[in-house]
Amino acid sequence: MKSFSFTEIHILQVKMRTLTSPSGQEEAVTVRRSESADAQGIDSLITPSAQAVFGRVNVIHLLEKANLAVTLANEKDDIVAHASFFDHPLGDLVDPAHWEPFLQKHFRAEKCAPLNTLYLHLFVAQPNFVTASVKEIMRAVFNAVGELEYICLVSPNIGVLEPALKEVFEPLNRLTDPGPQCSAFICRRQKLCPRLHIRPARVEDHDDIMHLFAEQTKLLQTTDVADQSYFLAGLIEAQNEKNCTAVCESDGVVVGFISVSSDVDLKQLHSFELSEFDGLYKQIKHDEAAAQPASSKVEEDSQQEKTLSNGAGQFSENSNAFCIQFFAIDKSYETRSADLIPYVFKLFPNLDFCIITVPMLSPEFLLLQNFLRVPHRITSLLPYELYIFPRTGLRSVKVRPAVAADRLAVYDLVLGLSLEESLLQDLDCFYETCSDLDGVPLQAFVAQVDGQVVGILIMRDEQDVEYIRAHYNIENFIYFSHHRYEEHAQIRHFVLNPSFQHFSKHLFKEVLRLAHKSCLYHRMYPPDCSQENSCVHHLDFVLNCAVPVRPRRQIIYPLEELGINAPSRRITEDQAPFAVSLISRKLTMEPKVSVNARIVVVGASDTGLSFLEVLCFCPHLRFNNLTLISTHGFPSDCNHEDVGFLSTSHAYSSRDLAQLPLHSYVSVMTGKMVGINRMSKYVRVSGGEKVPYDHLILCTGLQYQVPCPTGVDVSQPVTNSQLPAQSTHRRYTGPVPSNLFTLNDLHDCMAAHRWLCANFVEQEDNAVVYGNSIDVFTTVETLLSLGVQGHRIHLVLTPPEPAASCLSDPDVEKAVVTAMSKAEVQVHRNCTLAQMNHGEKHPDPLTSVSFSNDAEPLHLQCGVFFNLSNKGVDYDAFKSINNSFLVFDSRLVINASFHTSDEAICGAGPLTKYSRSYYTDEWSQANFNSKEVGQELAAMLLPLFDPTQEPADEPPPGADRLVPLYKQAKIQGGKLPGGFNYLHVSKPRAANLTEPPARHLQDRRIVTGRVETGNYFCLHLDCYELVETLTCLSLKPLPVYNYLSLYGKHQQLLGQLLTRYNQGLIHDLYSFFRQSWCLAVCHDRFADFEQELQQITSTTDDESWQQLTEDADNSSVLTPESRAALRSSAVKYLSYNRNLLPMFAYPGQL
Repeated sequence: MKSFSFTEIHILQVKMRTLTSPSGQEEAVTVRRSESADAQGIDSLITPSAQAVFGRVNVIHLLEKANLAVTLANEKDDIVAHASFFDHPLGDLVDPAHWEPFLQKHFRAEKCAPLNTLYLHLFVAQPNFVTASVKEIMRAVFNAVGELEYICLVSPNIGVLEPALKEVFEPLNRLTDPGPQCSAFICRRQKLCPRLHIRPARVEDHDDIMHLFAEQTKLLQTTDVADQSYFLAGLIEAQNEKNCTAVCESDGVVVGFISVSSDVDLKQLHSFELSEFDGLYKQIKHDEAAAQPASSKVEEDSQQEKTLSNGAGQFSENSNAFCIQFFAIDKSYETRSADLIPYVFKLFPNLDFCIITVPMLSPEFLLLQNFLRVPHRITSLLPYELYIFPRTGLRSVKVRPAVAADRLAVYDLVLGLSLEESLLQDLDCFYETCSDLDGVPLQAFVAQVDGQVVGILIMRDEQDVEYIRAHYNIENFIYFSHHRYEEHAQIRHFVLNPSFQHFSKHLFKEVLRLAHKSCLYHRMYPPDCSQENSCVHHLDFVLNCAVPVRPRRQIIYPLEELGINAPSRRITEDQAPFAVSLISRKLTMEPKVSVNARIVVVGASDTGLSFLEVLCFCPHLRFNNLTLISTHGFPSDCNHEDVGFLSTSHAYSSRDLAQLPLHSYVSVMTGKMVGINRMSKYVRVSGGEKVPYDHLILCTGLQYQVPCPTGVDVSQPVTNSQLPAQSTHRRYTGPVPSNLFTLNDLHDCMAAHRWLCANFVEQEDNAVVYGNSIDVFTTVETLLSLGVQGHRIHLVLTPPEPAASCLSDPDVEKAVVTAMSKAEVQVHRNCTLAQMNHGEKHPDPLTSVSFSNDAEPLHLQCGVFFNLSNKGVDYDAFKSINNSFLVFDSRLVINASFHTSDEAICGAGPLTKYSRSYYTDEWSQANFNSKEVGQELAAMLLPLFDPTQEPADEPPPGADRLVPLYKQAKIQGGKLPGGFNYLHVSKPRAANLTEPPARHLQDRRIVTGRVETGNYFCLHLDCYELVETLTCLSLKPLPVYNYLSLYGKHQQLLGQLLTRYNQGLIHDLYSFFRQSWCLAVCHDRFADFEQELQQITSTTDDESWQQLTEDADNSSVLTPESRAALRSSAVKYLSYNRNLLPMFAYPGQL
């Protein structure tokens, strides 16, 4: 199984530590979160004394269910020590949901609460380093979990603690005698990791503070040290009621500094969404203000004040916030930054909000993880982010099951939210029957602060566990077999007061414990989807805690032929598509790295969407400022195949888009880019808005342009060869006729479809389709399918580009021409648009068109005109690029790493070309799969934001002069005249190749069926017998995703395809690939299985390989050991994936 493991960020910073044994032996170790790969090493450290205390342990299960598991590993990655921590006591001593009253009844532990307590379930270590290891792990856990005060060891096993554990744990005093038969110990934070001591800063702290700034900022390297020193000294000396400074100490040493001020200009924050915090103002009645103490008046006199009046009298609105001006802390103590928050609030007892602003490109430091990031408007030009911590956030949150008495408080909490009625209905169902209207069990929990309900979560048992497992890659995050079906649940509703958002993870952790669940799913349906009936506020609170789960490519099963061997209906049933996020027990204590850099993508092309997809699916990163600028907004959720007109790359279907969480992570600006200001770093949009960026990604692709008539006098004999050189490339600047449709995206196609149904289908006018690409044929088929008679359709083909072909296969082209002829579609070749409405300046509506060609001019009456010609860079995009002085040479010029002449601006996809300095004009990104290009662009940018990625190796000399070549197939499909379903998959090739491709001695073209009968299937194998090209033309629907998985596969993996074909055993490739053996190849994890097989075969050493190949009696070059390993791997592959591949037998089934 492919298993995912978070890289340890923030919560356990990976640092080298040195352990010393009692004998003086030293060992350098790293402290990190445990991974599933550690299980074997951990298991080897379990001793009889450990079993006496912790019982028998299934290590994999322990790692899967632990809230926090910590490992010490040496430089060889050998396990030195391990500890696992849960949010409930060990074993079945007490129900995990009720440990708090149990502990407080039997032991003196009244301060232990779910928020501040964890339980040790296992500790093991190498014998020489037991004492040093337990102290190191405990310190790491206390440092990582800021709210943690106690670690308990409560076990039903009455065993003797190891001396090392006795050094950090002390027995819990019993309150009952005889009490429960168990051992109970506690480790207090104060013993190993006391909180920092905080006091006002003094002038004598100056040198220590300057040392902190010198280590953590570059300020001292660029400014005069003396000036900076005087400034800091002045800041400390000038402390008063409005400006305060403080330091934090550890063992008497200054390790941190903070400066706060109540002098806040709230007018500078108008671009942030502060309505939920009353704009950071406090409303005070005038008579109350007069009664305030003098000290409070002095403080508020310095703050902004607005006077309001209403029926109840006059009010003043005073600033209700103070700000952090400077903050620095030693890296070794950064995890304890939150210790400063209660102290600074005591400095301003009358103010309720602490705020801090940080530059967009500044990495998020640990203090900010306790703050709420305030969203800003998409067009805000402010170069910083705003974070808020409310005073109410200092209070402790208690999570408990909801009771009937909570209903009124919940009603007040959710009042005014969308779908509040659905939430209250489910809450009432919970009160009445503990199940929803479909009879599915419900559970409801509330978060309470000082008796006030501040949050609610309603969950239902997940009924589609098998469907989610089959359709989404949840096994990248969990070992499915270690989670019972009843442990999976779905978030129905979630509402939390923003003041307590930093408790979100705790709330989810508590809900999982109280509900006896281990996995919590959140479904996100497309906007306006009828299935969307969950009230979630705020969605960001969920996304900050959950990991997005990728959808899986699905096998298209021949269900009727498989019969009882088909997968379960729970898997194959058709459900409305949705995106999924997952919260599991081990993710509840795993923070993410927030990335505030403003990344703006221009163009909702395959390249742009795949780039955004990669960023959104980074599980440990949270991109807060992703923006997509698109002419028609986010691609519509309507089905592209149903609308027709344009061919498809099969990169993103409407279902694919619905399964991606882009709507939740990406802000969409509808409009066209009309300008780029590189100095101020913003994009101007056609609506007048300015969208700021730190990284700008240009991937608008190429569009069909409105044709500009050449204007030649068609009353005189004129041919294309006589046209002026530039006449066919002029830009049309006049008004576009209402019945002229230039089709570039789904929005255009839907508009054309609606217009045709309302104004044309029932009429007798002609439809003119103009262009020379596959799209003209798919448009003709769409017109025919709408009921437009063939004799009314005129297909006008422009002169073809050199070495270009609309359809890749001459047999396919012949079949399409024949089908159009039978439908009486009239085809005119080598035509160039000369006039519209006989040369009128404002031809609206368009009633006639004239063309020049190689013979007599062509005159056509026209009721609707479909333009699919002159594909190029959109004029507004060109003007924006050119006017911003980016290099443009018929395309946007980039280097091999996607950068333009501006490091902050990248380009990708067909919009671009490589610089001429590469001497490779025949290669551009238009030659490759656009989805793969977008993925590679994201991979190039991610190291800028991901602290877990290792620096890239230095490329070999001269490598920077090479352009990258990508491997994924170019895909083209659509419905062609005659009702043919067409699919063409090919290897990327260089453009403008005039020489015919080299033919090998052996014919590697495999063809079955005929185009005339609608069952044509053609495969080409390369010299290594890998599938290089695939062409299908069928009257039946094609299982496209099955056929896409054939690309790049060796013919032997495809049932000895070439051998059987040469033997005359394969008469129909459609039937051949519909056989059940092929479904294993179509499985989305088959590529991982292939890699595993390659690793097994590559382990044969060179000497054995040579001996086997020289032995004529051997029919195989594999050793018996390798053969056995291959069989074992194949059995594991089929067994593990038997939910999707039940048609295969596996050991133990019979």
